[in-house]
Amino acid sequence: MTALLPHKWKAPGRLPLQRIKYIAINTFLLFHILAITCWCIPLDSPLIANFRDLVRPYMLWSGLFQGWDMFAPSPRNINSHLEVVVIYKDGRTQTWKFPRMEKLGFPERDFKERYRKFAENVQNDANSALWPDVARRIARLNGNASNPPALVLLVRYWSEIKPPGRGGAYHPEPWHANIFFEYTVRPNDLT
Repeated sequence: MTALLPHKWKAPGRLPLQRIKYIAINTFLLFHILAITCWCIPLDSPLIANFRDLVRPYMLWSGLFQGWDMFAPSPRNINSHLEVVVIYKDGRTQTWKFPRMEKLGFPERDFKERYRKFAENVQNDANSALWPDVARRIARLNGNASNPPALVLLVRYWSEIKPPGRGGAYHPEPWHANIFFEYTVRPNDLT
């Protein structure tokens, strides 16, 4: 083990804390690189699947997860985005929009990429348990003591992505909208 440590730490009197830091940092780096590699490698062996289950909490917590379904075998064929309509007590409405990457500059995209992942995943029916929490959070963000939010509507917009036509011409498909969740705001939701 001492052969792996830097030469300066072999000298007598060197603090054991330095060795512990060195080992801890290198252990973390090795784990991190191994976790990302096994998470992203497009193989489905039982060993890799077991390791993915082991590192799943870390990958989700850190936001480093990536699904390969974007690339293959069936790439996404739908553009979608999510908006929220907040209806206030007096009937006034306000639209709250998740950041959309195609409308942001390069530096902003880095900081707001998690919003894209979140908005993309939260609108799936499999994640419907999150919808009330999303509605409450947006109601709090748009709270107004004199005119509080009364209703929050989660709206999904989507458009099909069709292959280019003859000669490579691309013709965008029309956008569709669907209110997929309505939440009546209660007074204690705003605190």
